[in-house]
Amino acid sequence: MTLETYPDREILAMDVADKLASELRAALAQKDVVSLAVAGGTTPGPIFDVLCDVDLDWDRVRVLPTDERWVPEDDPRSNAKLIRERLLTGRAAAAVQVPMAAAPQDPDTALAELESRIAPLLPLDIVVLGMGADMHTASLFPGTPGLADALAPNAPVLAVLRPESQPEVRVSLTARVLQDAMRTHLVITGADKREALDRARQLPLEEAPVRAILGGTTIHWAE
Repeated sequence: MTLETYPDREILAMDVADKLASELRAALAQKDVVSLAVAGGTTPGPIFDVLCDVDLDWDRVRVLPTDERWVPEDDPRSNAKLIRERLLTGRAAAAVQVPMAAAPQDPDTALAELESRIAPLLPLDIVVLGMGADMHTASLFPGTPGLADALAPNAPVLAVLRPESQPEVRVSLTARVLQDAMRTHLVITGADKREALDRARQLPLEEAPVRAILGGTTIHWAE
């Protein structure tokens, strides 16, 4: 685990976008198709705003969310919508988006189809994650039924989770898939999340699921 701190969030966004661009170029020099999995929420948006105008072979990049709310893709809370509007624009509009929801189908029924889209991209080349103050990452929320299976070493590609604290069913990449990524970045902002990250390192995995991805991860933090 490497911790990088920044004087403000604007500099964080610019630096992380620059690092992601460099990693994408390096991966594209080695492979025909590169996978980039990114978090939703408010934190990554400014990073996307910078990254989307980087000049690289975006048509060979496959972009997917690390997790998704089971809502239509035009729903304001859809991670796919955020990715489409903030990242897959400008030069990055040439990238291929890989969806992780198929509403209105039942998520358990659709899981095999969704996994078949993602499995050819594994191991993921680059992952960008966030973390909540409750120490969840992706949709791996503490105390959620099914969390132990999603954290298991032999977990499948995806898990359906129903966090009691959230209004929607979630589909998430499992800990195994996130751990196997070639490069992982965790982006957090605010003193509360920095304190939560410090606590997480001392807690059991099911109480602090973010612990599952800390090994080898670059953490980016700004107040």
